[in-house]
Amino acid sequence: MKEKLNKAVETIKEKFGAEEHVFRGHVTLILNREDIVPVCRMLRDEFDFQKLTDETAVDYYQRKTPRFHVVYQLHSIEEDLRLWLRAPVPEEDPFIDSIVDVYPNANWYEREIWDLFGVRFKGHPNLKRIMLAEEWEGHPLRKDIPVKVEETRFSFNWEEIDLGKKYVKREQDLPPGEEKEDI
Repeated sequence: MKEKLNKAVETIKEKFGAEEHVFRGHVTLILNREDIVPVCRMLRDEFDFQKLTDETAVDYYQRKTPRFHVVYQLHSIEEDLRLWLRAPVPEEDPFIDSIVDVYPNANWYEREIWDLFGVRFKGHPNLKRIMLAEEWEGHPLRKDIPVKVEETRFSFNWEEIDLGKKYVKREQDLPPGEEKEDI
């Protein structure tokens, strides 16, 4: 690990009680959700992590508690260093502070996370849906949302789909000796 990254990691672990994980050379710090803004500000101002490369969420439905993790990827351009931050967010009250004041491009990422996962960002200047219609109910990337499958429409089957999703047995699906028939 490069010296500057090591110093940043050790400082944050000492000051905020972060937990460090290293996987294939990528360093991730697990933080309390209350610490995300001061940690991001410290990394930007004291350790030159000028760029928020990505911000997303993970849903560990029925696999881990707390259920959600908000994940941040920071980049120090001058040193070409990357650091990942993870902040667990409980299902019962899924919110975390917004980092838009520290990294303005977080605006779009946080709106997308709100829209698709339902994690709220306190202090966000305009937290509203960005990908789905305002009248959409729920958050489709949550793993407890049932998957709805709709048959793909091609030029050869659109009439069948429009006639009530009628399934026609295809010859390649039939056992030997059975003929094709509509169901």
